Amino acid sequence: KMAEKQEEPSNAQNGEPDNAEEGEGKKKKVKREDLPPFEIVTGERLPAIFFKFQFRNVEYSSGRNKTFLCYVVETQGKEPVTSRGYLEDEHAAAHAEMAFFNTILPTCQPGARHDVTWYVSSSPCVTCAQRICEALRKDKGLRLTIMVGRLFMWEEPEMQAALRSMKEAGCKLRIMKPQDFEYVWKNFVEQEEGEEAKSFVPWEDIQENFQYYEEKLAEIL
Repeated sequence: KMAEKQEEPSNAQNGEPDNAEEGEGKKKKVKREDLPPFEIVTGERLPAIFFKFQFRNVEYSSGRNKTFLCYVVETQGKEPVTSRGYLEDEHAAAHAEMAFFNTILPTCQPGARHDVTWYVSSSPCVTCAQRICEALRKDKGLRLTIMVGRLFMWEEPEMQAALRSMKEAGCKLRIMKPQDFEYVWKNFVEQEEGEEAKSFVPWEDIQENFQYYEEKLAEIL
């Protein structure tokens, strides 16, 4: 039986700072409505509070309505290059997976072989899965491994079909083990300035939840 406890995220956990003053909160809301329909946030390291909430491999993901995607691209060109960073989707219109293909991959050497690993808070939706399949079929030099914290809507038949189609297109799908969460913590999460790098503290149920999702993924694929 998986994590029954459902924590309701505070604004801060959900990627927006808590505002002590009511007035500030109102100002913030107005500003957010002025934003374009979607905005992709990119960077090298994400705040620890986002990681601890969004990557948590619980079964029920209330409040976790964004995708955080950390990527490593190893380009096997004349000069091998490794690039890394993260993408986060701010609004519902464009997903981080799409943004990777639209903004990150085109900046890598065209025509070279790219070994790409994603560490994603949850598995892709049906539309993003289709886009991944198209990209892999079109670009024979692209190798993609996706490490996911939890499976998104895995009970849905169309979602199961989408996961299978990604595997058929050559995508390697894996559930993140505790060691993978630790890798993301070390390589993609901001450490407070002036402090020694804090070691990763696994949450309760991390191993059980990993095994639960691994069994589900094996059944689906």
